[in-house]
Amino acid sequence: MEHPILFLNILFEKLGLPIVGAEQAHTFLEKMLQPHVTYTWVVMLILLVLGRIAVKRIEMVPKGGQNFFEVVVTGIEDFMIGVTGEEGRFLFPLIATLGLFILVSNYLGMIPGFFSPTANLNTTGACALIVVVFTHVVGVKFHGAKYLKHFLGPVWWLMPLILPIEIIGHLARVLSLSIRLFGNVFGEELVLGILFFLAGLYLAPLPMMFLGLFTGLIQAFIFSLLSMMYFAGAIEEAH
Repeated sequence: MEHPILFLNILFEKLGLPIVGAEQAHTFLEKMLQPHVTYTWVVMLILLVLGRIAVKRIEMVPKGGQNFFEVVVTGIEDFMIGVTGEEGRFLFPLIATLGLFILVSNYLGMIPGFFSPTANLNTTGACALIVVVFTHVVGVKFHGAKYLKHFLGPVWWLMPLILPIEIIGHLARVLSLSIRLFGNVFGEELVLGILFFLAGLYLAPLPMMFLGLFTGLIQAFIFSLLSMMYFAGAIEEAH
């Protein structure tokens, strides 16, 4: 989806940098100036600033911003441990980072002139690959070579049937995580763009924007929850 106005694109054009569509991007610089890449850096900058604000003045008795951030972080960690168990506590930084990155990315596209990195399949696919690959890292960490039992089935003579099914199922996780997130955010961006173009002066996009606040949170939650469940499955013993 090509946006009519993107602030960073305007800035790059003023600086004389090459701005082309995704199909025409061939050089490294042209690919790095694609909206889903440049606005990913914006999201990372926002998260760094928020992190800096959260730890700027840490007090024994939290108040104000520290109190808010502690509630958010503690809530995410407690919920994650409820899904993965105490053994999965070390996964909290990854889960929290992915969840907050996706949430901010979803919300960024609701601001005129900005773009949601999660409205591009490259971004959601990268997040999904991180989760699926790290799932197997977790499995090997907890079970070593015995982790292969997760793919072989309960009895050896079912291995020719179970193994292909398991491989397809794990590959499908990448598609499930990435396409679900991409489709919802892209559809929301498309509807907002149409409403702004047709009736932006009459506040017609406002109801969709309020709905977007809710769906953006839900999509970040679903991605994080599925990731937790995949990690929990890798931690469990194979049966």
